[in-house]
Amino acid sequence: MILHLAPDTPLVFRALAGTALVTHITGASLGIVTGFTALLAAKGRRLHRVAGHVFFGAMLAMSAVAAVVAPMLGDSVSAVMGAFTFYLTATAWVVVRRRPGTAGRFEMAAGVYALGVATVAFAIGQVGSHMPRGLIGGQPHQIAYILAGIALLAAVSDVRVVRLGGLIGPPRIARHLWRMCLALFIVTGSAAAQPKVTQFLPHSIRGSSLTILPALAVLALMVFWLIRIRVPRRRRAAPQVLLAT
Repeated sequence: MILHLAPDTPLVFRALAGTALVTHITGASLGIVTGFTALLAAKGRRLHRVAGHVFFGAMLAMSAVAAVVAPMLGDSVSAVMGAFTFYLTATAWVVVRRRPGTAGRFEMAAGVYALGVATVAFAIGQVGSHMPRGLIGGQPHQIAYILAGIALLAAVSDVRVVRLGGLIGPPRIARHLWRMCLALFIVTGSAAAQPKVTQFLPHSIRGSSLTILPALAVLALMVFWLIRIRVPRRRRAAPQVLLAT
């Protein structure tokens, strides 16, 4: 996110813009670092919990700023993406904070929120499809369609949780995991697309497909953990008894 202010912009607006920019950049940076830390750390241990707490706060701050400020910059895709990232972070957090096997008004409200995001994203995609080169706010309109599809699936997931009265065991952990990972994927991918970020990379890497490797790593780790929590742990092999001959 880049803010351009006119020279005669009042001081108060400059201060607000500066605060928003610092909050967005700091939140994104902390979110990426703590998100990867939580993914790689031993689950349930102190490092995992602390990283998760910081990730939660950083991502909420970053995504809230994006959702509010991006429309003022004419970037509707980033605005909806920020709103969806806020949703993913909040719902992933509530999964592990709520007692297993329970669901309530939060999940119902979350489903309505996700459906709203899907509707707005689809509308943005429709508008962008009629724009020159299919770009809206400088971004491909197809991103809005993809976002709409994922948000719709998330809304369906919320409805399912409410109907079941909550989740327990692996499904509960899986809900937390994929939502946290998807939020991390969005912020990591967005950072890789920012020239202000890639300028610190070696010239041989800038503009190449290598810049998206961290985001792809998030998806790979998500798949790994989703499979691992679903596959039962192997039973320890019974000790062999040596018979005297």
